[in-house]
This record gives sequence, C-alpha cells and structure tokens, in this order.
Amino acid sequence: MTRIQTALWLAGHGVPVLPLSGDKRPLANCPACKGNSCGERPNSLAAGPCSCPLPCHGWSAATTDRRTVAGWEWDQAGAVGWHPGGRGLTVVDLDSPEAVQWAQTALPATRTVPTTRGEHWIYEGATQSRNGVMPKVDVKSLMSYAVWRGAGTGAVVPLPAAVVALVERSKAAARVTPHRIPQARNGTCPHRSPSYLARGIAMAAGQISGTPEGMRNRTLFRVLLAVLRTHGQCGCMGPDDLDPVWQAARSTGLPQSEIDRRYSQALSTLGL
Repeated sequence: MTRIQTALWLAGHGVPVLPLSGDKRPLANCPACKGNSCGERPNSLAAGPCSCPLPCHGWSAATTDRRTVAGWEWDQAGAVGWHPGGRGLTVVDLDSPEAVQWAQTALPATRTVPTTRGEHWIYEGATQSRNGVMPKVDVKSLMSYAVWRGAGTGAVVPLPAAVVALVERSKAAARVTPHRIPQARNGTCPHRSPSYLARGIAMAAGQISGTPEGMRNRTLFRVLLAVLRTHGQCGCMGPDDLDPVWQAARSTGLPQSEIDRRYSQALSTLGL
C-alpha cells in the first residue's frame, strides 16, 4: 500500500495517524503555526486554542478522521506516524539488538514489529511516554508518536507493570538533577500564564531531540540560554520545569558531566 492508503486503513481501524518527514519528524508547521505562534492545540502538553487542519504539532495532530487524513499532502511525507496512546496502546521501542535481548528476558512476549535497528513491542494499555528509560529503549504512548512499521506478529498482551515502573524511575531520576534554579530578581512574572513556560520548555526539548550528532552540545547551550534569558529572573520556573530538557539531552547520548557544564556556562553567560 502507498503511505496514504496505509494511513487511511489505520484511521479506519481507530488508529490516529499523521505524516512524517524522511527523518521521522513531523512535517514542518504551516505558516500560521510556525514557531507555535498559534498557541498549540487543545490536547497539547501546553494546551492552546489552535484548530489548524494541517498536520502541525506532531502527535497532537494525529487523527482518525479519514477526510482530514486524505486531505494531507502525503507526497511530501517520508513515513506514516501513529499515536499509540490515542489507541490505548504502548510501544516499547527497542533500538538495538542488545535492547531486544534485554526485553526478551525482562518483559512478557507480545506483538513485535521489526524496525531498522531493533523491534517495537506493542502492549495493550496506555502510559506516560519517556525516552531513554534504558539504553536504546524508549516508551511511546500518551503524547508521543511512533513510525508505523507494519502490523507485526503475535498477540497483544496487557502492558506490564515493569514498563510503567521504568517510566516512573526515569522521571524520578530526572527530578533529582542537582541544577540550581535562578532566584527571582524582581518578584513579578510578566508572562501570560504557566502554559507560556510549558510551551517554551517543550519547544526547547524538541530542538535538542531533533539535533544531529555533533551539534548537540552547542544546541543544548543555545537552548538553555534562550530559556534562562526568558524565564531565569522572573520566578516562574520551578525545580522540575527543566526536566524535559535534561531528559531530551540524556536521550541523545550527552553525558551528565557535559549537561552540567553547559548549564553552568549558560548561567555564567547571563550573570545568573
């Protein structure tokens, strides 16, 4: 089947889909939504009023509406993406032979789908998504998308507690990151709402995750400068707000020592 035929077939079976580019990222925002100037969609992490019918904003644009799916420009797509959590499913993305071997001993057998470097293991039930819960292991479910690689083989079994525990353990590890948050200098925050901070953090984490190897150190530093310049002196940023940035940096392979160094460098550059 062609990509549009695959997408329509999935949508007809209740699987939310979206077109992806050749590098497996969502197609670029349309002019009206560029840089998330539209304020994001109502179901996004940083909820907003956007109702654009084009496939902007990644997973939150995924839909089962066949008319919407048919209207997208699939000739520009390099792959079909799908939103596992929107179908009540979880994908454990095993991105190396070693990760597959780990899953074979640690997780119950379920439906498996071969990928270019490993396998997708699909479970019934949704959970929070998290990258890097183990080396070369990501959990894709709610607020996330995966590349459709085919229906796979085997029966889908319930999501095991071990996967949920991996997500929670990874979140807890991110929360104990000993990074100092700058103190407010003027006691007032000029920003519109807490969603403004959440939107900025989500954009920052997305930039880091999408950076090619060899440029990640500089991207992390540039992103931290932008976030701290905007939010580092008004008091609206709490100890846990930068967790998505730390998680994104670790998931790309940056060592903790380099993350710490770049954060300190950004603080020093801004005099915070």
